[in-house]
Amino acid sequence: MLRDNEPDIYKNTCKFIHAKDYLAANLTGRLVTDYSDASGMNLLDINKLEWSEEILAATAIDRDKLPDIVESIEVIGKVNAGAARQSGLLEGTPVVIGGGDGACATCGAGVVHEGDTYIYLGTSTWMATASTRPLIDPLQRTFTFCHFTRGLYFPTGTMQSGGGSFQWLKNTLCNSETEAADQAGIDVYDLLNLKAREVPCGSEGVIFLPYLMGERSPHWNPDARACFVGLSMVHDKRHMIRAVLEGVAYNMKLIEEAFLEQGVNISTIRMIGGGAKSRLWRSIFSDITERRVARLNFIEEATTIGAAIAGGIGVGIFSSIEEADKLVKLEEEIRPNEDNFPIYRRYYNIFKTTYEKLFDVFSMIAETQS
Repeated sequence: MLRDNEPDIYKNTCKFIHAKDYLAANLTGRLVTDYSDASGMNLLDINKLEWSEEILAATAIDRDKLPDIVESIEVIGKVNAGAARQSGLLEGTPVVIGGGDGACATCGAGVVHEGDTYIYLGTSTWMATASTRPLIDPLQRTFTFCHFTRGLYFPTGTMQSGGGSFQWLKNTLCNSETEAADQAGIDVYDLLNLKAREVPCGSEGVIFLPYLMGERSPHWNPDARACFVGLSMVHDKRHMIRAVLEGVAYNMKLIEEAFLEQGVNISTIRMIGGGAKSRLWRSIFSDITERRVARLNFIEEATTIGAAIAGGIGVGIFSSIEEADKLVKLEEEIRPNEDNFPIYRRYYNIFKTTYEKLFDVFSMIAETQS
């Protein structure tokens, strides 16, 4: 801990804040944070929405080193004269504190009503759902952040390498496809998707565990490792490509099941992030989760849109988070193919069993790599 290892830095610190809070303080002279970022500091009583005296006492962190907390949509001040000269912004421009990246992505995905659920399919990948109460998972598979406004939360389950697994595959095993895509003037991921389409669902028995960086939800195991299981002489690179896409979706299903066990009602899953461009990947998610999956009009810009919505509510352009939701449109909805359900159910169980059987092996391997 900083306090123990760098006591002078801790002593001379005024407040522990986030990057956006620092910028806002320089613009306005007011030092605060918002509930969404505060809820990610492990110091907030998420029920009372105030810093937890119990946690602060246990960690010996001084309360006066933490900022006051406001809603993400609050105007905390206006651009002062000095900041105006330095930034080029007009003096007097209202400054809204905004939210953390997860909160902005959640709002940008239109997830603002109870049960609304989305997947962010980027380098890391997560599933989040809107809730009017914190979800305290007794098995600690998921965790809860505060949303833009008091009384709204977005419980979340995050995996380390979602789109990152696909990127690793491309960089490690697909040099020839990358060269071919460059010569043809197409996106290499489009070419990889075409190859994956040539393989039936289930990848003919090839399973990929997407734990290239250990894993967060639902395992919280830094020792977990990625692996292909089930390869034989009948398989080729196409099977490995599809297995990666399916492995990420299997892990998301683990997170989805954790939500369902906590009473979340999920109908359509919205999808944003770079990976959502792939119709094949969206259809795989749909078949494995057995739910409709909708592509939004904003895929890679959802987080930015969410930040703009926070600002718009703060200055009165929008009256509420629900009104701002009208900016978000469902563009294409994929319905699951019921013919694939029994196949994916079988391989999903194999996916889960593979992790369980390799748990001790992962620990042994991690010891050799430390």
